Amino acid sequence: MPRLVMKFGGTSVANVDRIRNVARHVAREVAAGYEVAVIVSAMSGKTNELVDWVKDANALYDTAEYDAVVASGELVTAGLLAIALQKEGLKARSWQGWQIPVLTSEAHGSARIADIPSANLDAGFARGEVAVIAGFQGIHAESGRVTTLGRGGSDTSAVAVAAAIGAERCDIYTDVDGVYTTDPRVVPKAKRMERVTFEEMLEMASLGAKVLQVRSVELAMVHRVPTTVRSSFDPPDAARPGTLICDEDDIVEQQIITGIAFSRDEAQITLRRVKDSPGVAAAIFGPLADANINVDMIIQTVSGDQSTTDMTFTVPSAEYQRARAILDEAREHIGYAQIEGATDVVKVSAIGVGMRSHAGVAAKAFRALAEKGINIRAITTSEIKFSVLIDAAYTELAVRTLHSLYGLDQA
Repeated sequence: MPRLVMKFGGTSVANVDRIRNVARHVAREVAAGYEVAVIVSAMSGKTNELVDWVKDANALYDTAEYDAVVASGELVTAGLLAIALQKEGLKARSWQGWQIPVLTSEAHGSARIADIPSANLDAGFARGEVAVIAGFQGIHAESGRVTTLGRGGSDTSAVAVAAAIGAERCDIYTDVDGVYTTDPRVVPKAKRMERVTFEEMLEMASLGAKVLQVRSVELAMVHRVPTTVRSSFDPPDAARPGTLICDEDDIVEQQIITGIAFSRDEAQITLRRVKDSPGVAAAIFGPLADANINVDMIIQTVSGDQSTTDMTFTVPSAEYQRARAILDEAREHIGYAQIEGATDVVKVSAIGVGMRSHAGVAAKAFRALAEKGINIRAITTSEIKFSVLIDAAYTELAVRTLHSLYGLDQA
């Protein structure tokens, strides 16, 4: 029998009534002939509550014990869904991450999946059971301690399980009915896309789209697991198909630009009159890397006499103060004259595999933004996307301008 993985996020399992609804979605797929594994998140708000309890107990908490606490939210959901499925007349059992086992690294709070042996799940399928698996968690084999995968880790759990059991597809159920050309709250004309390539979805997830966790898309792309984003709020007997994330070869007609993403989680730092000499970039970005601060857009402007340079780059806004403190401390070693910064900036990106075969795509956007009076602070490009850093006040105008410019209003 073909196998299917279904993942349900926190809003989909927010209460017992929602869990009963999930059980009916699962029953529909079992009736269609699938062997089903279900990955569940904690009920909406529960993980935040558990994290608050940990911090209240001790602000300088032990990360291993933190994982032991926060992993419990998914266990409750898994047990309740198994019970609801049994009421639907299905065989079902709940699985904790360590029981499968989901083997991970030892990085508590942000562990990475190393392996998922499928023997226990295979045996459960042979018994005719639906496997209800607590997402977001695993176990480090050597220490025997429970680990968690970081926020959004249930998406990663789902794709990894799908790869491990050879599932035909992984369906991610959430509170939206698919992936849109941009945020419909900003552009009411945004359209749901029927299909998106792995590469495009990876860019969208990393550039501000919150539909899927970045690591889950990476896993899906590496293991070529077709993944669908669907709505759990659709009636189980009339569920819409959602958006399929798949190989580029599976998309017959591809637009030049597929979607517009934006991220408000940006801050800009500029170092003025840095000595232009070998090793200066390492002196700036080395300490930031050592502090696990991700640097994104980088622009270097060399003075006319080639003696100094201005270095502009972006960091996550949550890391802005820490990054400035590190650079202040390293000022003498780096040798810059002045540091400037801004947190009222936004990164707007256009993504599409069609950019590979079309010239002038970004230039068209630059002209359109200029006509709207939007100043571009920084630009980065890759093979299938370009991003611009602009003042936050122009976010909606920029997104709507680019959405219309590339014909996405009529997609």
